[in-house]
Amino acid sequence: MTPTRRRPAASGHATRRRRPVPGVANPRRRARTMLIAGLFVLTVFGGQLLRVQAFDASAVANAAQERRLTSTVIPASRGEILDSNGVVLASSVERKTVSVDQTAVPTYERKLVVDGKRKDVTVGVVGAAQQLAPLLGTTPDKLVTQLTGTARYRVLAKGVTPLVWRQIDALGIPGVYAETTTQRVYPEGPSTASLVGFTQADGTPASGVEFTERSVLNGTPGKQVGQRGASGEPIPWAQDVDTPAVPGQDVTLTIDADLQWYAQNQIASVVQSSGAISGYAVVMEVATGKLRAVASYPTFDPSDPGAATAFQRQNHAFEDVYEPGSTGKVMSIATALEEKKITPTTPLIVPNRLPRAGESFKDDEDHPTLDLTVAGALAMSSNIGTMLATEGVAPADMEASFRKFGIGSASGSGLYGESPGIFAKASDWSGTKRYTTLFGQGYSVTAIQAAGVYQTLANGGVRVPPTLVESTTAPDGTVTQAPQPQGVRVVSQQTATQMSQMLEEVVGPHGTAPKAKIDGYRVAGKTGTANRYDPAVGGYSGYTASFIGYAPADAPKYVVAVTLQKPVHGHFGGMLGAPVFQKVMSYLLQKHQIAPSGQAAPVIPLSSDSGWDPNDPAVLDGTKRKQ
Repeated sequence: MTPTRRRPAASGHATRRRRPVPGVANPRRRARTMLIAGLFVLTVFGGQLLRVQAFDASAVANAAQERRLTSTVIPASRGEILDSNGVVLASSVERKTVSVDQTAVPTYERKLVVDGKRKDVTVGVVGAAQQLAPLLGTTPDKLVTQLTGTARYRVLAKGVTPLVWRQIDALGIPGVYAETTTQRVYPEGPSTASLVGFTQADGTPASGVEFTERSVLNGTPGKQVGQRGASGEPIPWAQDVDTPAVPGQDVTLTIDADLQWYAQNQIASVVQSSGAISGYAVVMEVATGKLRAVASYPTFDPSDPGAATAFQRQNHAFEDVYEPGSTGKVMSIATALEEKKITPTTPLIVPNRLPRAGESFKDDEDHPTLDLTVAGALAMSSNIGTMLATEGVAPADMEASFRKFGIGSASGSGLYGESPGIFAKASDWSGTKRYTTLFGQGYSVTAIQAAGVYQTLANGGVRVPPTLVESTTAPDGTVTQAPQPQGVRVVSQQTATQMSQMLEEVVGPHGTAPKAKIDGYRVAGKTGTANRYDPAVGGYSGYTASFIGYAPADAPKYVVAVTLQKPVHGHFGGMLGAPVFQKVMSYLLQKHQIAPSGQAAPVIPLSSDSGWDPNDPAVLDGTKRKQ
């Protein structure tokens, strides 16, 4: 049996095996754990580093660049609005929006003389405010507040001219920047304001042609991408324009700015002198339907629309609806002529009262029973005479004819906000409306529609819808003409000629508008004095006074329609509207060098009584002719 070998005991004692002490880690195990953890962390870090540098390098670089990049929208220059002769009615000019990075301004330094030497001295916010204030039209105290703080972007001023910005930029104030913007200007001011419209402070079109033609005028904005350093300063050499702005197209109108200005002054003068709440003068070219002037008063400053009321900013000629009164009689009489129910010389016995539909109708003034012709009833604006002459036309046929004249639908000008007027179907006409419609009450029109009725008669019975836009011009100079609307025959040439001859009697010595007469020219036209419906009171209140005519009557070139709403000092169309017509039409005839009429107007008997004297006040009260 082999003996067991034992280690010699140290120090005379027998050896014991040491047991691990509870709670005390094994050093080797701890070292091994730390080594494994470290290797794991390094592996993860290495993997991430490999992913960032090898696989995601492009994405990381793009993210870093995005933090440096600044993107600025480059506004597109809005197209100009021009008159038919190229006169600018609306255009855009370059302006600057000045902003500040408040954190950069305290470092502002200036060279100042200190102890006889020029030195760089930190003047900070106060120094910057003192220099900026006179350029921005404010005070240093106010600017100190705006320049102080931690905001990286704050607007200091808008609408700053490029000249002023160059002066500001030359100061070298850190953190003060500018963005390029545009501002709309209107050289013709209030005279074309209601027609051209205006844009809001942010450049958004709000009314008139500005809004109607917005898709053409707006253009397409561009985008400028730049880079800034860590301090927020732009890096000049790193600027890059990604997409250039595309300017909007120019819009040329049919309007003549000189004529518009003249008509605007004339209508403003009569509105003020008569105490009317509003008035408008429309000039339409007979052969084409082109609107050469649409003057409206009251008006406003398109550069400061916020200072005007909503009523002042309205385009009343396109938006106001009113009962036309006697100017509407031409449609019912023309319809009766067209249907061969009457002729200009058909005799009419016109009593002082006419019972119809349970009501007793009357003329504006009491009179004895009159022996008139149809021409006489029109010349003297007799409601009863018109009813007698036209009631033989069936209501449905009368409605159809009115609609062909353009009543009850938008004129076709295309201007946003234009009203279609109010015109009920014949089947809905009440007993009295059946008759009031014949002399211009019970339906409503706009001034543009009313002018279109007379354009139809002056144009030989062919209605041409009014147009306002002549053409558009692209940034490359390409001109696109606006489509010319097709004419629609409403009445025959014979009917139109007969109406023109009768309307000349209105301006004659026995008619209601001798003040519309123009020496050397034959003039055709009609007065209107209608009860004015006021929705504010829920009934009739005041009058609508008007005169619409054309000249030369033997070869018509232009229609001029003048309307005043609720005048206080006088209310007859012959007294208020006819003189404005006379001045505006005279201006037109002279400007376009239209030759005087070559022959006198034919004489149409106004009475069926050969012994009738139209100058006899016992026959017709003289005030009646003031309509």
